[in-house]
Amino acid sequence: MSAHLETARWKAVMARDAEQDGRFVFAVRTTGVYCKPSCASRRALRANVRFFADPGAAEAAGFRACKRCDPRATESAASRVIAKARAYLEAHVGEPPALATLARAVGMSASHLQRTFTRHVGVSPRKYAAALRADSLKARLRAGATVSRATFDAGYGASSRAYDAAIAQLGMTPGAYRRGGKGVQIRYMTAATSLGRLLVAATERGVCAITLGDDDAMLENALNSEYPQSTRTRVRGARGDARLRAWVAAVRAYVEGSQREIAVPLDVAGTPFQQRVWQALQGIPYGQTRSYAQVAASIAAPSAARAVASACARNRVSLVIPCHRVVRGTGALGGYRWGLARKERLLAREQRSAAGGE
Repeated sequence: MSAHLETARWKAVMARDAEQDGRFVFAVRTTGVYCKPSCASRRALRANVRFFADPGAAEAAGFRACKRCDPRATESAASRVIAKARAYLEAHVGEPPALATLARAVGMSASHLQRTFTRHVGVSPRKYAAALRADSLKARLRAGATVSRATFDAGYGASSRAYDAAIAQLGMTPGAYRRGGKGVQIRYMTAATSLGRLLVAATERGVCAITLGDDDAMLENALNSEYPQSTRTRVRGARGDARLRAWVAAVRAYVEGSQREIAVPLDVAGTPFQQRVWQALQGIPYGQTRSYAQVAASIAAPSAARAVASACARNRVSLVIPCHRVVRGTGALGGYRWGLARKERLLAREQRSAAGGE
């Protein structure tokens, strides 16, 4: 936490600023209690105070809730407002409301709603509404609607800017998505590694999938599931597609511990929040781990640990986007799409290598 932010929070505590309730809590080392900023209790010495993003983080550090100000109730009230805001946005997918309109609907000031919504959900109300529209567009396309009808019904109208935003989240044109990926060329290779079978797939723009598994059939089925009508070509032998072969070699070298980075271009679409999480994962140093809560805090969404876990689970490019470096706050491994045993071995190998053991 920056010194500037700590200073601002301490000023809020000294002023008993109720506007800051729900944005953070402060804990006192000498009493073992944490409070909301507006708590009327006697103020502790600054040297004995610690700040946390939310009650869960304070309790994870061993502090208990103040019985006088009940900071957990404040957090619950904020959660109820955010749930109401999300429901309102979901009911107005076709016509996303302005922030001021949404704020009036849930009974909170626009600025406070913006901050609270982003902290709880991980993205702003505007970006959340954009993701809802993209999901609506995808559902309509999958149901067989024409591109023009699906685009209009999802609330994009004739805005080319909004249409371009939808393309960015789909990862391809709406027409290609509607056809189940028809017209999209995907080339892939499989290879043996010490962690099992590896599949690397790529479009003309870059790598779109890196998966690990027990056999090629399982990996190929997973690749086929999202875009069943795409043209998928398996590359075999020592000839053909030198670029893809080089990418496979780079991934294998990383798996086996002979190099610490994988320099390949990616072609992976995701929601704005997922993209932020994936970028944060790529910033975790080799041989280190971060908790879901720490990743959430690093993208200025400290209450979005569960959403971070969901973004990790939706990562289609293992290793390059190192979701294996994210663990639970207790140090337990948590989940891993390609098997906890593989996650454990990857982390152990990275940590030995970083320490000079390999």
